[in-house]
Amino acid sequence: MLLGKKRKLGRRIEEISIGEKLSITEKVEDKDLLLYLGLTDDANPLYIQHDYASQTPFEKPMVPTIMLTGMITSAVSKYLPGPGSHIIKQEIEFKKPVYHYEKVELLFEVIEVNSAKHFISLKINGLNEQGDTVIKGTLKVCPPYRLMDIHSEALENF
Repeated sequence: MLLGKKRKLGRRIEEISIGEKLSITEKVEDKDLLLYLGLTDDANPLYIQHDYASQTPFEKPMVPTIMLTGMITSAVSKYLPGPGSHIIKQEIEFKKPVYHYEKVELLFEVIEVNSAKHFISLKINGLNEQGDTVIKGTLKVCPPYRLMDIHSEALENF
């Protein structure tokens, strides 16, 4: 239970400014793919069958786009703005496939801070190891809210 424990939240809207950037690099490993495919019961041959994928224009198995989206949402939850934030809207285009064992560099940039409506906008650019753009998009994110001090009155609903 979290009562009485300090909660580390991400940055509040007044601590974020236009032009801030974040770069993270993720590598897609077999364990990640197997966990995703097992949890979702997704047996798309384009994701797991080398013989099938080799006969398509993709030439080899690719990473499911929802896994790439998960990397993006994870970066928002962990780093920018961080814990307590929430994605309100996302527009993501997958320009090229990402293949198994490939590294993806995700570049985030704050392009809008709207204090009145309590959201920020982030531009995303994802690059593969060759420097090709594989992901492009924007996110509208609600940063963590300032919390009130917890005292006896706040606990009456529990």
